[in-house]
Amino acid sequence: MIKKLSACIREYKTASLLAPLFVTLEVVMETIIPMLMALLIDNGIEAGNMSEVTRIGLLLVVCTLLSMFFGACSGNYAALAATGFAKNLRKDMYYRIQGFSFANIDKFSTSGIVTRLTTDVSNVQMAYQMIIRIAVRSPIMFIFALGMSFSLNARLSLIFLAIIPFLALGLYLIIRTAFPVMQRVFRTYDKLNNVVQENLSGIRVVKSFVREKKENEKFDEVSDEIYTDFCKGEKTLAFNMPLMQLAIYTAILLISWLGARMIVGSSMTTGHLTSLLTYAIQILSSLMMLSMVFVMITIARASAQRVAEILSEESSIVNGPNPVKEVADGSISFRNVEFRYAKDQEKPSLSGINLEIASGETIGILGGTGSSKSTLVQLIPRLYDVTSGQLLVGGRDVRDYDLETLRNQVAMVLQKNVLFSGTIKENLRWGNPDATDEELVHACQLAQADSFIQTFPQKYDTYIEQGGTNVSGGQRQRLCIARALLKKPKILILDDSTSAVDTHTDAMIRKAFREEIPGTTKLIIAQRISSVQDADRIIVLDGGKVNGFGTHEELLATNKIYREVYESQMKGGDSDANDA
Repeated sequence: MIKKLSACIREYKTASLLAPLFVTLEVVMETIIPMLMALLIDNGIEAGNMSEVTRIGLLLVVCTLLSMFFGACSGNYAALAATGFAKNLRKDMYYRIQGFSFANIDKFSTSGIVTRLTTDVSNVQMAYQMIIRIAVRSPIMFIFALGMSFSLNARLSLIFLAIIPFLALGLYLIIRTAFPVMQRVFRTYDKLNNVVQENLSGIRVVKSFVREKKENEKFDEVSDEIYTDFCKGEKTLAFNMPLMQLAIYTAILLISWLGARMIVGSSMTTGHLTSLLTYAIQILSSLMMLSMVFVMITIARASAQRVAEILSEESSIVNGPNPVKEVADGSISFRNVEFRYAKDQEKPSLSGINLEIASGETIGILGGTGSSKSTLVQLIPRLYDVTSGQLLVGGRDVRDYDLETLRNQVAMVLQKNVLFSGTIKENLRWGNPDATDEELVHACQLAQADSFIQTFPQKYDTYIEQGGTNVSGGQRQRLCIARALLKKPKILILDDSTSAVDTHTDAMIRKAFREEIPGTTKLIIAQRISSVQDADRIIVLDGGKVNGFGTHEELLATNKIYREVYESQMKGGDSDANDA
């Protein structure tokens, strides 16, 4: 874990080294000051020597100014190093996530990843700043101040050594008790983020079904769970301060009492006792600061482990040695393919898939809910990898291709249509960053999107809100289809991507595909038979297996499932027509 996190320091190594260096210089100045105070009292004030008072006073001013300068420098470099470290952590995690397969993302969950990128990184940042400043300052202050106190009076300084084991034991028990609670808290944060994310993304559904009360209850339940655990953890950590104060005041009382007796017995000067009390405060405050660092590290340790999990995760889908950089054509071949989402999944999602699809064919895919239609097409661009068997595109196993090359030649319009905040042009250029305005318009004409875009005052410069909330579902689908067409792919996959458009528009889109991109292999997942009946061939899936594969006429004659779906939809259409 430490190795993974420290690799993110990179260009901030210099700042990370300068911060403890200036902290050390600051501590040196602070430990010299009490010694000068002792000399000022004993040799200047009590002796009535004003020249000595002036000389030592000037030294005190110089040491104080230097201490202030070194402290400011250490704070500046510590802040620079910590914020830079956090920036690199977020960057490395985000870049790592971009390379994850769907299986990796499924493992962590979206809400868990968001928590790691935000709350967890902030905790690690705070801990790192404390480590390079306070965690350096405290032990150095302890060592220097303890050395100085022993040089003044070794017998009284033994009090400090007697207190240390007591503090160490108490701190160990506090951290051991609090750490598991903090681990649980951050796991619960994932649940809270998930509840908030679901609620906000589905707020229209929540309001439509008047489920605000139920959603509030869900939020309160998770929020109360975090509150309970945090209270438990903080109550445990709260023992740290009373423990430190008990040690400090006990030490000061013992030193004051024993030191006063020594002054009366003429075995110690007033200046030495004053300095020793100052060193006592420095020693014990350094221990208090060190305990605070341990507390922060206890909180941040759970976060650091979660961040390191992301940085250590290897994508389950990577390029092989010497990847192929060109896809010959859009032919697709499934050879005894089996797929499971998890290795321990009892029943495979897909099994015994054997299909041969020629380049340029239009293939319809039908099947009931849960028949693994989306899973089948997601294997083609390697969003998931087959568990066993072979999947070939352009005559080569998909695992032989360079991932970017393969995915650039396979355009997908997913079941859930996603548009990003930005203009229509910016969204369309996801398909081709170098597309001209004419190419954008042509793609939108093929997708039957140009007609509604022209009705907007800003046309192609119209701003799309986050998630495409200011356009209808059908408009989102058509924009996503146009975006996919701009890739000029060898394979185009539409995963139930025309469900929100009317049958006339659907037919116009399919006609444009036939006339404008005849060489592109088109896979169309649909619920309506009318959307696929003019396809070259149609795949019927049932329970993750191919139940039928042929033309519309062939399946009507030979496939029971296809015939039942066709008849039910045709009867439904006749009924609707009669009602009208």
